[in-house]
Amino acid sequence: MENSFIKRWITGIVLVAAILVIIFFASMEVLVAVIMIFILGGAWEFNNIVFEKGVIKEKIEIMIFSLIIPLVFLWGDNQILLAVLAFCMITVFIMFLWSVNEKKFDIISVAKVIFGIIYIPFLMSHFILLRKIPEGEFWVLFVLVLAFSGDTAALYVGKYFGRKKLIPLVSPGKTVEGTVALVFGSMFACVIYCFLFLENVSLIHVLIMSFFGSIVGQLGDLCESAIKRNYGQKDASSLLPGHGGLLDRMDCLMFIAPFVYYYWLFVIN
Repeated sequence: MENSFIKRWITGIVLVAAILVIIFFASMEVLVAVIMIFILGGAWEFNNIVFEKGVIKEKIEIMIFSLIIPLVFLWGDNQILLAVLAFCMITVFIMFLWSVNEKKFDIISVAKVIFGIIYIPFLMSHFILLRKIPEGEFWVLFVLVLAFSGDTAALYVGKYFGRKKLIPLVSPGKTVEGTVALVFGSMFACVIYCFLFLENVSLIHVLIMSFFGSIVGQLGDLCESAIKRNYGQKDASSLLPGHGGLLDRMDCLMFIAPFVYYYWLFVIN
């Protein structure tokens, strides 16, 4: 157990250092390229979880759209994005009809592809929108602080003080005590962060974003856990020592990034 925690910290420190360099010193194109790597990695893991080994067409569809959608977020506008999403959905259905035969007729595969497209590239690409707003690099980092400070607080409080299971059927390791620590840990870290780097954002906005953002992130974590549990897997992969796979690190981020972006767009802005 302790060895796992050491691996988790080493991996986390390396990731944080790399992410900070990319956010503040790399160009927008480099940041988008890194986001696309995470999206493609997460999509690959999602494919391996929900599809059987012999399934090829559906996996390719998700990977192709995972390349296209982030680029639309970077270069397109809302109308183009909606057009691309509509094109994606129509294409998925056409490919399904093309492959239908008497021996295999599974409409569930269409649902899996559409879900995969919305779940990973669409939600994760909101980091690109965050980076494009004023002080965007600090808003991207705000999401990471919100997510990982709460995750760290939940991890250790849950480990040493957790007694009451949150939703054991979905995620046996999560506790009510850990979730409470997650919320307050996120709020505390975000208040300090905004005091230092986003001083123009009022305290009430910080508290609202961190409180609801931490809950939204927890829901994202639980959703990914439910998907894995449904297919009998503990981790999305073993790519990140002590953390599991990319999808295991992205699960809460994919929910928090859209929440923070639209809160900024419709409330703060």
